[in-house]
Amino acid sequence: MKKVLILEDEDSIRSFVVINLRRAGFEPVEAATGQAALDALRADPEIRVALLDVMLPDIDGFEVCRRIRAEDKNVGIIILSARGQEMDKITGLVSGADDYVTKPFSTAELTARIDALYRRTGEEPAPVRTDELRQGPFLLNTRTRVLEKNGERIKLTQTEYALMQIFMLNPGTAISREELLSDVWGRDYDGDDKVVDVNIRRLRIKLEEDSTAPQYLSTVWGFGYQWNA
Repeated sequence: MKKVLILEDEDSIRSFVVINLRRAGFEPVEAATGQAALDALRADPEIRVALLDVMLPDIDGFEVCRRIRAEDKNVGIIILSARGQEMDKITGLVSGADDYVTKPFSTAELTARIDALYRRTGEEPAPVRTDELRQGPFLLNTRTRVLEKNGERIKLTQTEYALMQIFMLNPGTAISREELLSDVWGRDYDGDDKVVDVNIRRLRIKLEEDSTAPQYLSTVWGFGYQWNA
C-alpha cells in the first residue's frame, strides 16, 4: 500500500482527504501538528509523499518542509494551503516542496498530483548506457542516484535528481521549460510552470560557485535551460 502523510490541523479537512485517499488506494498517515508529522516521517520510512498544510498550531508547513529536506528525506512534498498568492507558492517551492495545491481543490486533482509524485519518488532510474555520467567536475551515479562535485556529494531532492539526469544526458542542448515540465512532473501536470524555474534556482545554489552568474546551468532566454559542464 502506498503511504501518504497528511499534515492538517483541521479535523474535518483531514478526514475528507483521508477518506478520499483511501478510496484512491493510498494508505493515509495522519498528523495534526508539524512535530507529529516530523515524528511520523522519522518512524516510517515507507512514507514517500507528504501533504503539508501551511497554517499550523506549532510549526508552519514551510518550516516543516525545510526540516524534512534538512534531514535529506527522499520524500515527495506537496504544500496544501488556502493561500493562493504568488509569493506563498514560491516560498513553498524554495523551501523544498515538489508541488503546491491551493484550497479548495478537487479530489481528482489532488490524487492525480500525489500519484504522479509517488511514481517519480519511487521509480527506478531510467536505463542509460552507464551507471556514471562524468562531466566537468560533476559525477552522477544513476544507480545510486548520487551527484558529486569534485568528489563531494551534493544532496538532491528527487525532483532535482530527475532534472540533473535530463541535463547530464543532454549536455550542450537547450531544453525547453515545457519539455522539463512534461518529463519531470508528467504530461498531465496542470500546475504552475514556475515550479521549473524555482527548482532550477535551487539547483544553481547547490551547483554553482555564484548562483547569480551560473557557469554550468545557463538560461536560454524565452525558451528554457542548457547544461554546459
